Amino acid sequence: MFEWKKWPIKIIKIDDNEYPENLKRIKSCPKILYYRGNWNNELFGKTLAIVGSRRMTRYGREILTKFMPDIVANKITIISGFVYGIDSEAHRLCMELGGKTIAVLGGGLDFLSPTENDQLYCDILKSGGLVISEYEADFMPTLWSFPQRNRIVAALSTEGILVVEAGLKSGSLITARLGKKQGKTIYAIPGPITAGTSQGTNWLIKSENAKMVTEINDLLTGDEITKAIQINLFDNLDEMEKEILSFLKNEELSIDELSRKTNKTIAEITTKITLMSMRGLVEEEGGKVYLA
Repeated sequence: MFEWKKWPIKIIKIDDNEYPENLKRIKSCPKILYYRGNWNNELFGKTLAIVGSRRMTRYGREILTKFMPDIVANKITIISGFVYGIDSEAHRLCMELGGKTIAVLGGGLDFLSPTENDQLYCDILKSGGLVISEYEADFMPTLWSFPQRNRIVAALSTEGILVVEAGLKSGSLITARLGKKQGKTIYAIPGPITAGTSQGTNWLIKSENAKMVTEINDLLTGDEITKAIQINLFDNLDEMEKEILSFLKNEELSIDELSRKTNKTIAEITTKITLMSMRGLVEEEGGKVYLA
């Protein structure tokens, strides 16, 4: 536990050459940044802030899984707020793909919040990322410190702010609003109109406060976009596996539904789904099978 405490806390002052230029441009920018990790200005060259609901749904996780490979392939550093949900998953998935990430805390560097992110804190440091805060090491997060932290998350982004999931009263909308005032491009993922975690993102799009993102080209613009190498799921599959995946591409299905559609017994489908789950092709949740 708390292996990250072995890393020394260092500071960057506003008049230091290493202090991020983007952060200097905002009102009430912090005079001092406290950080753990190895400060490298290249981390701040191309950055994307990813924010979202603490009540991340499977849809939110799927969105991150869909876009993160191309984001990392373009050597973009992920900026987020370290809290559970979309923030933590963005940090974690970025590192799993070999990318770099910066966590901006709502409290001091010695105050772990949430406590479940102990390993995530270590992983960010070991992967060459940074954990930063404007607060002294033992400062306990408060209701006002998280929204205040959001202005730093927004300011450090060079490529814009991506809101993945958000309720109408989400702190992610505060980040989007602050980013808008800072002249940042705001992006939002549309979601089901019945989902509370999509009300905020849908509102951002409907009110024209954010650009809608449905594919990577909506997010990464420019003449040269490096595409991550995608593995074709249909390579080295038997006919039954191909048939199952073809049905799951359109919708989530139960074992019974797959049995009817494929004209296979429930025992056959259950055995095949178990094997496919072990290979990371599909997952089961709530009685439904869906693409991993």
